[in-house]
Amino acid sequence: MIEVDDPRRDDIRRLLEEHGRFAGSVMPPEEVHVLDRENSIDADVTFFSVRGNGELLGIGAIKQLDADHAELKSMHTAIAARRRGVGRALLDHLVAVAVARGVRRVSLETGAGEAFEPARSLYAAAGFVPCGPFGQHVQTPSNEFMPRILG
Repeated sequence: MIEVDDPRRDDIRRLLEEHGRFAGSVMPPEEVHVLDRENSIDADVTFFSVRGNGELLGIGAIKQLDADHAELKSMHTAIAARRRGVGRALLDHLVAVAVARGVRRVSLETGAGEAFEPARSLYAAAGFVPCGPFGQHVQTPSNEFMPRILG
């Protein structure tokens, strides 16, 4: 089940930390833009979890940048839940939330390296395409930006 959740919960905090460690292991630390607990509870951020039988399977957030533009943040699937459709279900849910809010464009930043190929493939299969940076983000060799225009 996918629902709005509190990123301060212990299991979510641990999965956010795991996400940060993974990104930090394949990218320079200054280029890792994972939501931390404080930024996860910002008024412009809605945080979601995916749970099955009470177990945390995945997390992700949507940040409202302006009335027409939202950013997907810190999507991460627990290692034990990978290859089970959790990431795609969460991505589809976040896009549906954006559509319901009347957003016209959803963007995300992800890693550019080989370790992020599964994520980029997931995003591309859902209609996201490579582009340049958006908002306050800066292009580096370690990141890639992908928006999707919503109909």
